[in-house]
Amino acid sequence: MLIKVSHPHPIKPSEITPEAVYGGRRRFLLQMGLATEGAALGGCGASASDNSANVCLASLNVTKRSALAGNETVTAYEDITHYNNFYEFGTTKEAPARNAGRLRTRPWSVVVDGESEAPGHIDLDDLIKPQVLEERIYRHRCVEAWSMVAPWIGVPLAGLLERFKPTSKAKFVAFYSLFDPQQMPDTARGVLNWPYREGLRIDEAMHPLAFLSVGLYGRVLPNQNGAPLRLTLPWKYGFKSIKSIVRIQFTEWQPEATWNQLAPQEYGFYSNVNPAVDHPRWSQAHERRLGELFKRETLLFNGYPEVASLYSAMDLRTLF
Repeated sequence: MLIKVSHPHPIKPSEITPEAVYGGRRRFLLQMGLATEGAALGGCGASASDNSANVCLASLNVTKRSALAGNETVTAYEDITHYNNFYEFGTTKEAPARNAGRLRTRPWSVVVDGESEAPGHIDLDDLIKPQVLEERIYRHRCVEAWSMVAPWIGVPLAGLLERFKPTSKAKFVAFYSLFDPQQMPDTARGVLNWPYREGLRIDEAMHPLAFLSVGLYGRVLPNQNGAPLRLTLPWKYGFKSIKSIVRIQFTEWQPEATWNQLAPQEYGFYSNVNPAVDHPRWSQAHERRLGELFKRETLLFNGYPEVASLYSAMDLRTLF
């Protein structure tokens, strides 16, 4: 049963947290001194044991800016980049920021294949040109009942997929993360069935809110946040926003999704944010925004009612 929510009001530029505040004064000064326009993506050369990549990330220019998170404060950069799920680099929230510096993000390309009339690949350089980049401020809800508001930089997913001309048989889109035990030593623990995989119905993938991110807070995407290319789906729980993508595949049948395959009773394929459908081990009715003390009510589709038409014929309690 759908719950009616009010359409979010656009966020005002004056309400966005100033950069000197969200990054911390020392970090901000370091970034300004070390980051240069057009510098190579991920070119900081940080070791696996330190976090220096976070203070020398290249700035990104954007052509279009949009604010879609309502009248909310953007979450602090420090919180967004130091409270992450990225099991390839550790299972605690702090481990990815500590360990992901070993990931080499250049050169990088993504294979696009399957039910496609024009299969090929995406060169990352095509996605970091100022004339094609957008900034979108999205709210996000993690399945563990925490949330954030983040200013992503990237491109709409639909426009990119259309380049490869999916056939009439393409009903779904599958995504695959990088699997490299040398760069991602925590994959040896076998916590998940690697590589990490996710999937969408093709109409979901073509929705205007679906986004491919290459940057965050005006700079190149930090490794721990899914560099150099991640999916961003603000109306779904966070684990659907797959990181470090190396393959996109058009398929006729519903693809495997890592968490859905591991525990289907806990993680549905659709994974739409829904306060009326609890996780078996906790309620989803409330969430805690990073940096805030008190919880707030969770909104259906995370407060993005424009996606409701995608699921109008579905029972969201069983197809969660």
